[in-house]
Amino acid sequence: MISLIVPADIRGAEKPFVVRLTAEASHVNDAVLRQTDPDTLLVTYGRTRARLNGSDTSQYAGDVVLLDPERAIMHRLIRAKSRHNTFVVTERCDQLCVMCSQPPKKTHFDNFEHFEKASQLAPTNAVLGFSGGEPTLYKDQLFGLLERVHDARPDLRFHVLTNGQHFTDADIQFFSSPAGRKVQWGVPLYAADRALHDSIVGKIGAFERLQTGLAILGRSGAQIELRTVLTRMNSEVLTELAHFIARFVPFAAPWAIMQLERIGFAKNRWNELFFDNSVAFDRLAEAIDIARVSDIPVLLYNFPLCTVPPAYRALAPATISDWKNKFLPECDGCKLRTSCSGFFEWHSDQAYLRLERQ
Repeated sequence: MISLIVPADIRGAEKPFVVRLTAEASHVNDAVLRQTDPDTLLVTYGRTRARLNGSDTSQYAGDVVLLDPERAIMHRLIRAKSRHNTFVVTERCDQLCVMCSQPPKKTHFDNFEHFEKASQLAPTNAVLGFSGGEPTLYKDQLFGLLERVHDARPDLRFHVLTNGQHFTDADIQFFSSPAGRKVQWGVPLYAADRALHDSIVGKIGAFERLQTGLAILGRSGAQIELRTVLTRMNSEVLTELAHFIARFVPFAAPWAIMQLERIGFAKNRWNELFFDNSVAFDRLAEAIDIARVSDIPVLLYNFPLCTVPPAYRALAPATISDWKNKFLPECDGCKLRTSCSGFFEWHSDQAYLRLERQ
């Protein structure tokens, strides 16, 4: 597991600030990273010095980091060598999903200023994620950030995870703007039945508000990635959901069906929620086929390739973020390993009954 927060002894600064780590400073926000002895790395930025434990500057080279003297940490906001860089906009949320991997909190810390500066220092053509909590609880600030960053860095693209319940017709102007066209909206839809969807997200009326939000996104021509986390609660109604998407949300692409992450609320509800696709893929296959016949592309996120029948493996890219994935002893020597998601760092042995080296 890759650590995103690194202990740091920071001197010469009182407040948190964002810099990019480089061997030689070529930008006003570049900090010089070098090795001072076999076990210590030094970050220099003006009069500020930050010392880290480490023996190799290459692991951090090009990273955009938040140096926080108050907490004595270096937070790696953007890792230059990674495709998986996401800003957590807030931990507040207005839903309480039964399988939430990051249970919501009541407090909010405003880091928009830091995220904006970090975005402007991102590698060329990067895709930056914005997640929560629910980011659109701070919709005006989020839209403003995306517009300003796009003006400064039109090469960047964005991915925003949202429950889709806070959009209004007035937002179509942003969705249709140059900045809005660079955003893909990841929106969860867990069932075609409103009562079941509302039960999964822990909020009465969520389904109806979501349909309004999806319609607004659709009318504006926004990029929509529908997301369905696979659980025992909805595994038997995936075909109904596929028909619903084909009829009412045909403008969304792709439809991402996601395997469960054993963390947060799902950890204590694992046995009642986890659906083992390694031994029961038929209903999943039927739903996929229905969607594809309707020209809706389908992807399988977080599915180890050996748990997916060969005919559907091309739909399962490596999607588990590199900082939290791992491989099991069963994966040693597997010819599919280089293109496989592997498993979450907190994977449970009480999961897949059938894991076979390919």
